[in-house]
Amino acid sequence: MGLKQLIENCKINDTKAQSELYKLFSSKLFAICLKYSRNYAEAEDNLQDAFLTIFKKIEQYKNKGSFEGWLKRIAINTALQRYRNEKVFEIINENTIENVELEVDEDTISIDYLLKIIQELPDRYRMVFNLYVLDGYSHREIAKMLDINEGTSKSNLARARYILKQTIENYKTNEHSQSL
Repeated sequence: MGLKQLIENCKINDTKAQSELYKLFSSKLFAICLKYSRNYAEAEDNLQDAFLTIFKKIEQYKNKGSFEGWLKRIAINTALQRYRNEKVFEIINENTIENVELEVDEDTISIDYLLKIIQELPDRYRMVFNLYVLDGYSHREIAKMLDINEGTSKSNLARARYILKQTIENYKTNEHSQSL
């Protein structure tokens, strides 16, 4: 069965089609949920909630644009919904923001370690960092999605980069001193 037919069958609540759609996209959407969650268990909850929303709203998908993109947006919004009502965003005067460059040496830092330290960022920083750096949203889009202003988005991104830079520098220092 092709994707188009699978979608049509999901629109009429065909449980076999829903199961097939879940199998087809759950690993990709779980990776997205994991980026925006505090831990593995929370990512699993977000994935389940995302699929509930997908099956509830699938009739709204009109075969225009990427279906996978539509699914991804629902997964991101589902994960972000947990944080929207919490006041987790720190408002910082834009004039005090330093532009922190974050450079990662792939020979020194593994992708697993990098993902781990991103996941350990405070919620407000992790959300903005993932949306901006990993998913390519603009500060204007992030501000709208998280119900914050653009300056807050920029400041939280700068803070996230600063924390990651410090963590990576500490890691490199510890690795170097252990190899001596």
